[in-house]
Amino acid sequence: MLRAGFFRNRGACLVGRLRLRGAELKPFVIALVNSAEGVRAEALLHAAPHVHNLFSSTEAPFQVTNHHYHELSAFLHSIMPRRPLGLHYSTIGYYHFSKVAIMNEVRRPLTQQQERLQVAPGSPGTVTIAFTSPLSDYVLKVVRDRPTSDYKWDSFEGVEAVLAKYRQVHEINRTGSMLDNTLYYNLKLERSWFDPVLAEQLLQHATNSVQLQDGALVFRYLIVQRKLTPLNVFLETAPEDRARRAIINLGFCIRNNAAANVFNKDFDVRNYGVSRFLKIYLYDYDAVEKLTEVKVRTNLDRCDGEEDVPAWFFEGGVVFLPEEIEAGLRVRNRALRRAFRAAHADLMSVQYWEGLQQALRAGEVPGIHTLPESCHLQDFGAHTIATE
Repeated sequence: MLRAGFFRNRGACLVGRLRLRGAELKPFVIALVNSAEGVRAEALLHAAPHVHNLFSSTEAPFQVTNHHYHELSAFLHSIMPRRPLGLHYSTIGYYHFSKVAIMNEVRRPLTQQQERLQVAPGSPGTVTIAFTSPLSDYVLKVVRDRPTSDYKWDSFEGVEAVLAKYRQVHEINRTGSMLDNTLYYNLKLERSWFDPVLAEQLLQHATNSVQLQDGALVFRYLIVQRKLTPLNVFLETAPEDRARRAIINLGFCIRNNAAANVFNKDFDVRNYGVSRFLKIYLYDYDAVEKLTEVKVRTNLDRCDGEEDVPAWFFEGGVVFLPEEIEAGLRVRNRALRRAFRAAHADLMSVQYWEGLQQALRAGEVPGIHTLPESCHLQDFGAHTIATE
């Protein structure tokens, strides 16, 4: 067991590992909760997927009562070896060392395996240009000077406004449902590391960040995120049962984000990614708004045949009609849309969103559950949101 307490929000963890025969290691994490009856053990986690979810950088960092950050990160890496070392540093709040480790991990396949950075798989972003290399664990992004013709909104707030949203997400509790962002400034990368088509695209469409200088591309800023499979790509290629689990988990992702006062006005599945454990994460933040500033309206109170323009049409700000969520997903498969609707019918009601807004404005912090029921030492009736 590590000689440290891992503290986050209302809970804490004791972290250790089981050494099996040979050199195999398994995680051993005791989750504690401070309740009215005192501190008690709430759950025991020993499966890698559950521990990955708990220590994900999509959560707020743990506050750890041990300052040996290199040893702590190495220990966490020993029980979660498929998670890049750079992210283990960010899990415990040591972002400077995380940035150094992440950039080393980005450069490694480019220098050792002679890979090239290419446009990331999936649909091209309307606001950002995303790129990666085949063996990399990360996706790199810059903001376009101007959105593409597929941009959905009336006006573009500008590059700095988009970057501010990425910084905002980095600073909040990401509720286990939003990818963290590592931002670099004034970074130089060799042009030979870039596919020529990508290099040309960056130099033409992201001049706000990218310049050519002495055989290298110099980035005024660069956003780096963990690489995930885009949800739209996954839904089109995955077996039916896994696709169904993923679309249901998308609803839990939306709920968790809303509990943190984060509202993504673009529900298109292209803005979300899926992990190997079928957990869903939001990773595009150009359409993110504060939920408490969103105007929740509906057309369900209108009678068939009414031809007047609804009153909400003339309101300023962000107007949201919950009944349009299903259409906003842009999922062609009807069975998947039905599965989402069956599991999350309340997300399509005004009452759900207005109730959450009232709770947030009153200073209440809605519970965000990230421990699977199978890990609980007792069933306290808590509805589990996060799944494997």
